[in-house]
Amino acid sequence: MSIEAWRFRRASRRVRAGRGEPLPPFRWWQVFGRSLMRLTVEGPRGAASTYAVDVRKAGDGHDGRVRARLYRDGRLESLSTLPARFSVPGGHIEVAVGGFGLRRCHYVRIDGGESPLTPDPASAEGLRGLLRRQHPRLSAAIGALSLVFVVAGLCVTVPQLVETISRVPAIAESIGVFDSPVDLPIGVNVVIGAAAVLGSVERALRMQAGWIDDLAS
Repeated sequence: MSIEAWRFRRASRRVRAGRGEPLPPFRWWQVFGRSLMRLTVEGPRGAASTYAVDVRKAGDGHDGRVRARLYRDGRLESLSTLPARFSVPGGHIEVAVGGFGLRRCHYVRIDGGESPLTPDPASAEGLRGLLRRQHPRLSAAIGALSLVFVVAGLCVTVPQLVETISRVPAIAESIGVFDSPVDLPIGVNVVIGAAAVLGSVERALRMQAGWIDDLAS
């Protein structure tokens, strides 16, 4: 079992039952602060239910913790801190966030197959998906540019990080100090860093952002 699979199995213990509160409508001003994903699943008796996963990226107002809430047919069924794993007919839903948004929101079937949930059309993820469907070439170009931004940020950040770590006295005395070959003006560093952040945000809208995005930015 992979470490990620173990984390999600452990996450299932943190799930708490909801009280049936209604799913709040998605407002336009929540476009970058809220992710809302949906899935329709057929139950054991043939009746289909629509599940919605609601994540407020800034955290809950009362304690600041980021939680995923699972709604069934518009009513709160359960909630959990992240990463989260919710049991649904035919499998479970796994939810995780990174530094720039959703990292994972997938329906994992009993047979091991998986598929991402469908984003609400009004959400940032939904608007990005609309762009991909209506303008696939432009979407691909934006995705490639985002990757270039992230790689550029990685190429600047990693050598500087290694140099900083190597200057720790115990490490410097043991292996010496590493001099980063990347020595750019502060203004250029800021521009590359900002570009890496933008690239990572765009990748997060496609649930493609990972640890390299956190490191590059």
